[in-house]
Amino acid sequence: MIDEYKTITKQTAEGFYSEKRSKFFAFAHHVETVEEIKELLAAYRKKYYDARHVCYAYMLGAERTDFRANDDGEPSSTAGKPILGQINSAELTDILIVVIRYYGGVNLGTSGLIVAYRESAADAIAHAVTEVRQVEEMVKYDFPYVMMNDVMRVVKDMSPRIVSQEYDNTCSITLAIRKSEAEQLKNKLAKLSFK
Repeated sequence: MIDEYKTITKQTAEGFYSEKRSKFFAFAHHVETVEEIKELLAAYRKKYYDARHVCYAYMLGAERTDFRANDDGEPSSTAGKPILGQINSAELTDILIVVIRYYGGVNLGTSGLIVAYRESAADAIAHAVTEVRQVEEMVKYDFPYVMMNDVMRVVKDMSPRIVSQEYDNTCSITLAIRKSEAEQLKNKLAKLSFK
């Protein structure tokens, strides 16, 4: 079971590559939704309105199954794919890399473009701070107040993150725990009901 993944921190990382007077500015962002990605792309297109191309690639989710690469008018597979290739070789997810190209007046050819987009993306990743995160599962448990000590003993024992808690005649607690440990937590809480 995959319950860990590698991503970058919230701090934007930048990369740069230049070839035959063409300049390639790369920006790596931590993202979690397609909406975030669309907002960032719109902002880059507005800020760099005079750039020839705004190419990008992204990867989302711990399973790394939601991804996209975009050449933005460059010859097919010369921009988005090399950027995505760098994301894959670094085994990152929840990441967007945008590469802004200012044309220098000399055509680079397909192999030159592939190298330029690959290297600028690699430079952005090299400047990013990576971190390993855990895939969490939410566990909600309702119980009578008299079971409070037993429930808190399980929480202390397994150390899940307490997301929310309500204490009344009937109490409720929502816990976040590493996915691989979720079943064990559910079983321990279920056993309390039969004491």
